[in-house]
Amino acid sequence: MSANALVKTLGIERYDTRLDTILFEDSVLEKVCTGATWSEGPAWLENEQTLLWSDIPNNRILSWNEEKGMSVWRQPANFSNGHYFDLEGHLLHCSHGGRSIVKTDLATHEVTTLVDCYLGKRLNSPNDLVVKSDGSIWFTDPPYGILSDTEGYQAESEQAGNYVYRFDPKTSNLQPVCMTMEEPNGLAFSPDEQRLYIADTSAALRKDGSGSHHIMVFDVVNGQELENGRVFAMVNPGLPDGFRVDRNGWIYTSSADSIQIYHHDGSLLGKIMVPETVSNCTFAREKRFKQGMTLYVTASTSIYRIRLNTEIAKQENCD
Repeated sequence: MSANALVKTLGIERYDTRLDTILFEDSVLEKVCTGATWSEGPAWLENEQTLLWSDIPNNRILSWNEEKGMSVWRQPANFSNGHYFDLEGHLLHCSHGGRSIVKTDLATHEVTTLVDCYLGKRLNSPNDLVVKSDGSIWFTDPPYGILSDTEGYQAESEQAGNYVYRFDPKTSNLQPVCMTMEEPNGLAFSPDEQRLYIADTSAALRKDGSGSHHIMVFDVVNGQELENGRVFAMVNPGLPDGFRVDRNGWIYTSSADSIQIYHHDGSLLGKIMVPETVSNCTFAREKRFKQGMTLYVTASTSIYRIRLNTEIAKQENCD
């Protein structure tokens, strides 16, 4: 699909009038490109006005912008999944293939491994990550990249469980902050960083209807620890694979049929319907608009976007 072949699709389901505060008259979902096998881990390069995302089974990172359309940004990509920017503007990757967190210097494209072991044993397959205002990297480590050769390299887990970690790049200290979730996946801080939301998607590969498909929320204590975990939202249909939080503290999460939008009080405000299974999303500041943000959505084979009257919780998109 060319850069100019935008397709408007489906609609918005409103369950709460508060949703109207983030909608423009032209808030319509658009399909901007397609051609991946499984799209994940979107990140917006603001200076280049370019979206990057992972096509995990094809072991590549793709890019798209208005002028050039879709192209391959990196291949092979060691089965990268989630991406995020550190405080210096370097792009961080969750590497299924390397079972690690790696960093790309966007000026030189030099790649550095930041962490790949805990207590001398290899991590499972880091899946998603966020960077706190103190520079620490928080990431989830489920087994999805070692279960087969489809999204990584099949191997036995060396860890006792699927943990959520906090990594301090200044000291190289790695500590688990949550050891009680089955298969932690997407994660995001509240705007004040006093809460951390973490998805549990253990229902993803189970055929018997068991497993979790909810988002947990934890209190962040002393900026480094998690306490008081409780279920924030049960996501149906599908899974809260990846999500983002806006300046209002509202959560925009993936599901099987839509981006579901939750108020921070737990109310489901509405759904942005998407015609493919959604995996993740990210906010983008597009220069062509003077107000609001664009929400880019990774969904199965394609990328979608919608303009919304909101702002990101903090500056996470840069290059």
